[in-house]
Amino acid sequence: MGDQENNGEVRVTRLAKKRAMEAIGCQLQPVNKRKRVVLGELSNNQVVGCDVVDIKTCGSKKVKNKSVKSVIERDLDVFDGTGSDPQMCEAYVNDIHEYLSSMEMEVKRRPVADYIEKVQKDVTVNMRSVLIDWLVEVAEEYKLLPDTLYLTVSYIDRYLSVNVLNRQRLQLLGVSSMLIASKYEEITPPHTEDFCYITDNTYTKQEVVKMEADVLKTLKFEMGNPTVKTFVRRFTRLAQEDYDTPNLQLEFLSYYLAELSLLEYSCIKFLPSLVAASVTFLSRFMLKPESHPWNLPLEELSGYKPSDLKECVEILHDLQSSRRAGNLVAIREKYNQHKFKCVSGLSSPSVIPTSYFEDIKTL
Repeated sequence: MGDQENNGEVRVTRLAKKRAMEAIGCQLQPVNKRKRVVLGELSNNQVVGCDVVDIKTCGSKKVKNKSVKSVIERDLDVFDGTGSDPQMCEAYVNDIHEYLSSMEMEVKRRPVADYIEKVQKDVTVNMRSVLIDWLVEVAEEYKLLPDTLYLTVSYIDRYLSVNVLNRQRLQLLGVSSMLIASKYEEITPPHTEDFCYITDNTYTKQEVVKMEADVLKTLKFEMGNPTVKTFVRRFTRLAQEDYDTPNLQLEFLSYYLAELSLLEYSCIKFLPSLVAASVTFLSRFMLKPESHPWNLPLEELSGYKPSDLKECVEILHDLQSSRRAGNLVAIREKYNQHKFKCVSGLSSPSVIPTSYFEDIKTL
């Protein structure tokens, strides 16, 4: 990336303002003073919230708000009452879904399910979760598409599946993976200097570019692969067929649970389509706990029976209830905004009836 004009005035997000006010308050009351954390300083048992740097004085070109619709807005366009949105490629949708389903099972696109135990010596499960929680804030700061975040996590897991990494370089891997995903997905991706700055200049531009090259070599330049978000879009469409109008709460709740799954290391072993089906199952249960959350059309579309989803649904339920990763708050804060209908604040019954995981009987 070339150098861009300096001293450009850039946006300060609500999150950045909040953190700035907290920093001012901490100066007056130094007892609870928070420090910007470099992920390489984390110990095996330490969990620390990572601050996102206010992007005010970055020496690269300022990040502009995109005029294009967000992915969520684009997906909701299909509910225009005609069912003939040409961008949805309805004539080819079944073939596309079959192709994506076969692609997600390709070994070259899948991380090793237990790579931290088998490959890594210095990186822990907790460090991975903290990194992803921080990257969620970075994606929010730069207004990146959700697909960019999902691909970033996929690249991180695939890289760590075959390369031993020192914990001091874990954050470097994170920003380099997000740089690659941004170039793949975004119309106007952030610049390399932006990702250097967001780490408090812990890494140089040369280090980011070098890690970017290493990640691409590991991926063998296979950067496109289906993610949980890919399948959630389609499953939530069908899940709303029993609603008279589009249910935005179900839509946002599904996206919220899908992002929570990124934090959980144990979800790596599941195919993205299975996680997406589990997300749809749990979303429907949370909104209508008295009704069976699964049905034959969803089973036929996804290819999963309720019994196939049990383990993943229970993990997601623990995440939603903060029994897992409860100290990682970036996604919870993100989806507690009114534009997402504050779905992270929704409660769920503490137990999912066992009968809901029994196979659906046909008439």
